[in-house]
Amino acid sequence: MSRPEEFSFTRYLAAKRGLDDRSLNRHVFNSLSQSLSAFSAPGPLQVLEVGCGLGAMVERLLDWGLLRRGAVYKAIDLQPENIAAARERLRAYAASRGYRVSEEEGVLCLKLRQGQRLFVVLEAIDLYDFIRREQGRQTWDLLIAHAFLDLVDLSATLPPLLSLLGERGLCYFTLNFDGATIFLPYLDVEFDRQIEELYHQTMDQRQWQAWPSARSQTGRRLFHMLPAAGAQVLAAGSSDWVVHPGPGGYPADEAYFLHFIIHTVASALQDHPHLPEDRFREWVDQRHRQIEKGQLLYIARQLDFLGYINRGKIGTLPIFYYFFPAILGRA
Repeated sequence: MSRPEEFSFTRYLAAKRGLDDRSLNRHVFNSLSQSLSAFSAPGPLQVLEVGCGLGAMVERLLDWGLLRRGAVYKAIDLQPENIAAARERLRAYAASRGYRVSEEEGVLCLKLRQGQRLFVVLEAIDLYDFIRREQGRQTWDLLIAHAFLDLVDLSATLPPLLSLLGERGLCYFTLNFDGATIFLPYLDVEFDRQIEELYHQTMDQRQWQAWPSARSQTGRRLFHMLPAAGAQVLAAGSSDWVVHPGPGGYPADEAYFLHFIIHTVASALQDHPHLPEDRFREWVDQRHRQIEKGQLLYIARQLDFLGYINRGKIGTLPIFYYFFPAILGRA
């Protein structure tokens, strides 16, 4: 695939669907499945996903059998275009699986096999506006954040987010970036490492209205941030992205995904004072050419977590938590 002239975030999200499927840690997922198999409540399972993107997680959990008993699935994202795309994609997905789908007052109802129903409520809303609105209800049994927590400040995000869960709530946090971006083959080992280091620094320095909004080592930080926020870690494991060409090239649309990743690095480091402009431009061009020739291998280190809420440790949150602005993400 040749280098795109323009880049679409929506296409990027769609292009990484298969990659995410094979990257998710199966031990962590199986632990989630086992925990939910023991779930009992008077009503259906209540699921909240933040930063839902195109709705791929809903489809994935249906395909993997996690929602076969039905549920109420609330999915939010900051971007209205993502929510609109998710609605259309879920309709197409339901048709492809033979599920009857209807919609009433914006709620999608998928009639599953054996008469079970999955109700999907999609909403375009800022995360912290949503938290302020829902504060104190403790509605949800399962909280999902997929490829999202490394886009926000954990110390400001986790406590109010976990406060939305009910007494026995579970949190499933996946594809949390953990400090390694590897492009192979190396072009110049020292220069490649410098680019990686500076790229990670841009994550650590990123701000939203003067607040930190990302961390390049989110994965490892969750091991202590989750307990500090009142969640016991039940399972954790690696979920690295690994993209490499096979005999027929890159799978599906993953060449586009790679072009998008290189474009992201190039945009983040454009005009960086510690990078010679011409040399960095040539590095970017070479990486794009490697993708075109089916030569580039890409690895990103990530971690998945399953947590269980210990309600007694969450306590009362400072009021500023509910007025901290946030930008939703990339799932």
